[in-house]
Amino acid sequence: MSSATKRLIKELGQIHHDGSLDPLVTLSPVSDEDLFTWKALLNGPPDTPYEGGVFELLISIPDSYPIQPPSLKFLTTVCHPNVKFDSGEICLDILKDQWSPAWTIKSTCLAISLLLSNPEPSSPLNCDVANLLRCGDRIGYDSL
Repeated sequence: MSSATKRLIKELGQIHHDGSLDPLVTLSPVSDEDLFTWKALLNGPPDTPYEGGVFELLISIPDSYPIQPPSLKFLTTVCHPNVKFDSGEICLDILKDQWSPAWTIKSTCLAISLLLSNPEPSSPLNCDVANLLRCGDRIGYDSL
């Protein structure tokens, strides 16, 4: 059994142990046969324009996990400066050069939830939405 498989089994066990204690994220492998492809459901963070929404993420986990980060993308369309509108690609440093094996699939999803609450317009994938924030047009941003 590979170290990635062992790690994923451990993380999955912890998720099952915690049950539904976390109201922000629900995680599970897509199937029992494929431990390297997961889906997540993120509840929109409170006091944000995303509150009340449920956002689906597809998580692809490399064989070199946890040394290399998983690849995550939104399947649900999200209007956010750090999410590419047409592909769901996410711009977040921990998914690139700031990855550490200390991160788990769950903590990574929680970081994405935090990104929904705290957009970073200085590193956008959606420039139009980022420009609204840069210009201080929070009402325009929230309305999208």
